[in-house]
Amino acid sequence: MRFFFAERPQPCVLALLLLLSVFFGQVSCTGPQDQAIQTPKPAPIVFGELNLSSAVIVAKESNSPSETKAIAVLQEEIEKRTGIKLSIIHQWPTDDRSVIAVGQTAQTDQICGPYTTDCRDVKNPDREGFALLTRSDPQGAALILGRDSRGVLYGIGEFLRKSELREGSILLPSGMTTVTSPKYSLRGHQLGYRPKTNAYDAWTPAQYDQYIRELALFGTNSIEIVPPRTDDDFLSRHMKTPPLEMMMKLSEIIDSYGLDVWIWYPNMGDDYVSEESIQEELAERSEIFSKLKRIDHILVPGGDPGRLHPDEFFPFMDRMAAALQEHHPEAKIWPSPQAFEPNRKWLTSFYAYVNQKPSWMGGVCFAPWVKTPIEEMRRILDSDIKIRRYPDITHNVASQYPVRDWDRAFALTLHRESYNPRPQAMKAAHNAFDQLAIGSLTYSEGINDDINKFIWGDQDWDPTRDYMTTLRDYVRLYIGPDYADEIAQAFLAQEKNWEGPLASNNQVGITLKIWRTLEGKVSDKVLGNYRFQMGLMRAYYDAYVQQRLLNETGLEIEAMASLGTAPKVGSRQAIKAAKRQLDRVKSEPVGVNLKRKCEFLADELYRKIGSQLYVGKHGAKYRTRGAFMDGIDAPLNNIAYLKSQFKNVLTLGSEAERVEAISRIINRTNPGPGGFYDDMGSFPSLKRVHYPVEWEKDPGALASPQIFFEYRIDKAEEAAFPLAWQNRVATIYETPLTLVYEDLDQNAQYRVRAVYTGRLGTEVRLVADGTHTIHELIATPDLPNEGVVIPREATADGRLELTWNCGEGQPGVAVAEIFLIKN
Repeated sequence: MRFFFAERPQPCVLALLLLLSVFFGQVSCTGPQDQAIQTPKPAPIVFGELNLSSAVIVAKESNSPSETKAIAVLQEEIEKRTGIKLSIIHQWPTDDRSVIAVGQTAQTDQICGPYTTDCRDVKNPDREGFALLTRSDPQGAALILGRDSRGVLYGIGEFLRKSELREGSILLPSGMTTVTSPKYSLRGHQLGYRPKTNAYDAWTPAQYDQYIRELALFGTNSIEIVPPRTDDDFLSRHMKTPPLEMMMKLSEIIDSYGLDVWIWYPNMGDDYVSEESIQEELAERSEIFSKLKRIDHILVPGGDPGRLHPDEFFPFMDRMAAALQEHHPEAKIWPSPQAFEPNRKWLTSFYAYVNQKPSWMGGVCFAPWVKTPIEEMRRILDSDIKIRRYPDITHNVASQYPVRDWDRAFALTLHRESYNPRPQAMKAAHNAFDQLAIGSLTYSEGINDDINKFIWGDQDWDPTRDYMTTLRDYVRLYIGPDYADEIAQAFLAQEKNWEGPLASNNQVGITLKIWRTLEGKVSDKVLGNYRFQMGLMRAYYDAYVQQRLLNETGLEIEAMASLGTAPKVGSRQAIKAAKRQLDRVKSEPVGVNLKRKCEFLADELYRKIGSQLYVGKHGAKYRTRGAFMDGIDAPLNNIAYLKSQFKNVLTLGSEAERVEAISRIINRTNPGPGGFYDDMGSFPSLKRVHYPVEWEKDPGALASPQIFFEYRIDKAEEAAFPLAWQNRVATIYETPLTLVYEDLDQNAQYRVRAVYTGRLGTEVRLVADGTHTIHELIATPDLPNEGVVIPREATADGRLELTWNCGEGQPGVAVAEIFLIKN
């Protein structure tokens, strides 16, 4: 069944669009349904040259269970998509039937038939690599040759990626000769079965098996699982299998594909000093180790969660390693220098232990919130110590690779986790540091980052691979071969929705139109595909948020205008009129049908894959971790703050006092004549920020500023905060934050007042022009409300640099608002 919704912007939205076009450039005043379709160009691969619909699979009997499993995967995945169950035989057929030959390169003479010479002539792939050849004369054939058992699996994945698989039809380009080997030895993803994730806790072992298979077909060689006790609840209402039982099943599933089993195992105990507590921790771990069929590696974070000092951490690892290797003798442990407030002493101690190279250590992990940049980590560590990357590909903000200059409206609605295809950003973040590590095993908290997993994993195989190649293969195999390029381009368009100010981003309307056009012409099978539905939902969601932003911005402008009439019509009447304008957000809602479509798709995705997009309705653990439907109507103007101020005003005794209080509301952000005001989440204010390192070289913002958003405001207190306080420009750890002001009055003196919010910036030091100390390190609540004076010498040239620092070992600096006031 198909659902179509059309929604025209309200008149105030159109008027505001015209107004914003003056500031941001041309903005379309038509609704999404009126915009011209931008039809993507077709994919460069031309299919149909080789028809394998009547082929047989030729494969020698293997002693390797994982290789036998790989050949079964080929047979099963073809049957799922085509209805054709290909026979498996062990010798080349004597007739002219087409063939899909599968085996290791050492079996070339036994499985390549008339193409033996062609197979011998190709370059031998390296470990885990493969060759894929397609030929049509004298008979149709696809030849898949893996260097080893894993290479066979990955070669089968390449065959499936490049095939057009439709009901009753198997088509593949003829004349292909592909020989490829992975550049990096580690290519994996964490799939944690715990309540904090936004879908995994609802999955069955069969769903995990299918998803692990799909990742493996794109070159994954490692899967990381989690123990029953982490920084999370033990159970969720969605779990169909007890956690330890699922952990055991996952180990078996991963092993069945011949992949490595990793465990993310944080130290969650309260006491790692007393022998009794240590014995309890070791007993728990030993029980788990004994029950799992396979364990190859364990990542143990130094913190996040956990708070052990290296002097406690490493001795405990010595003892944990003994328990681990009793059951899995070859397994290794990888520590990470994560800590919530890592000072130099802590880090020095950590790296000193690592460079002693304990026998149990496989290497070191560069993880989210690690203070040491990976380039510096590589210099600190001995050259033979391996580094594993643990990239956060799942979060949008407050993360290792945050969305660059994300619009506040998206941050307030979509939160930290949402369906977030970011192919361009993922490739850039991967390639910034790939040469410093042996590969990656990504951090994921659910299905929202599905596309990012495949992009990142493909980059670990070949960092030169174009992300569109991966995206087209992904769509062709997991959504459908029809319109593969168009759907891939539609996913790419969603990343563009997040670029620049939302109010003026006409890409949002274009993206919605593209998805609506696809929605109208794809098959019912594609329309019901959960991956297609995730993309479709984001298209509708983004368009709804944009319409709301424009509407609510306009309503606030009108409300403030009403407040300005207080001296003439009276304070009570002015407030009444302002509230009436603000309340039109409910009485005259915009985008109703866009929201309705999102609600429908949210329930569909919950039903199909357990994607929990509501806390109450779907039972998600946290609003900010995937439950972005709970934020779909989050206020995008200052309605909550203004209404709380109105209540305060109306308690005042005299009309004069009320009018004066209203004036203060209107002028809250007014820095006075010759002054400057900056909301440090707005795009104009971001132009003041000094970036010492360009984004492409520092996508994790370890050496440069980024935008942070506030998600921890208690609901009871939320009304007390202006919208500007829910975002801030920030630097983490001791990276300085510098803002630049120009065109100042050279003869005047200024004072600066800053608003600090969130867990960063609790203590700051402020310096002007690198030489004038405005104030030493001080707790931000202790700063005077009227601000601090800037020495005249700092502004005598008409230019001012303000630089904030935090103390050593502190989490960072964050500034929400800045008032530079001319005295």
